[in-house]
Amino acid sequence: MRVTLAEDSTLLREGLVRLLVDEGHEVLAAVGDAEQLLAAVERERPDVVVADVRMPPTHSDEGLRAAMEIRKRWPGVGVLVLSQYVEKRYATELLTGETEGVGYLLKDRVVQVDEFLDALERVHQGRAAFDPEVVAQLLGRTRHADLLERLTERERAVLAQMAQGHTNAVIAARLHISQSGVEKHINAIFDKLELSGTPGVSRRVLAVLRYLGE
Repeated sequence: MRVTLAEDSTLLREGLVRLLVDEGHEVLAAVGDAEQLLAAVERERPDVVVADVRMPPTHSDEGLRAAMEIRKRWPGVGVLVLSQYVEKRYATELLTGETEGVGYLLKDRVVQVDEFLDALERVHQGRAAFDPEVVAQLLGRTRHADLLERLTERERAVLAQMAQGHTNAVIAARLHISQSGVEKHINAIFDKLELSGTPGVSRRVLAVLRYLGE
């Protein structure tokens, strides 16, 4: 795939470039701030952008803001955001929007090469890829805890897998249950969380994560 990187740490940026090239991907640009990122995306139109949440000049949320701008201006470009820690406010802001082709990973996950590459591929395919630790912390702080209390232990496990962006087949394999069993659990989750169907909106990751708030 064609990738644009945005990371102000030269060491990490060059490491990611080497990794992606070794895996057969094309790195169109590797930049160190949000302004250069937006310019590179406008110029190159990559398949996926990998961007740090915090970048110069203030090292607050420039990377996230750039990622959201990219999603707005070029919705066909997938975005995988990296963060040193679970930035709850930023993660919630990103995850409560349209989550197709969006990912959020902790930087520690990058050293687990297979997981990083899997997340990148999911984002490229227009799917979601959320770090398990991010999902766990956000689900734990939802204002709708009373609704989540309705879920069984198995339904919670399925929900966690859904929130990471996994398909029913992958969930079934990970939890050692049948795909039909996964479908039944998902329908039960929708019912217990009072998620009615809305045309054009997925009730999976997007609908569940809409329950997350500040």
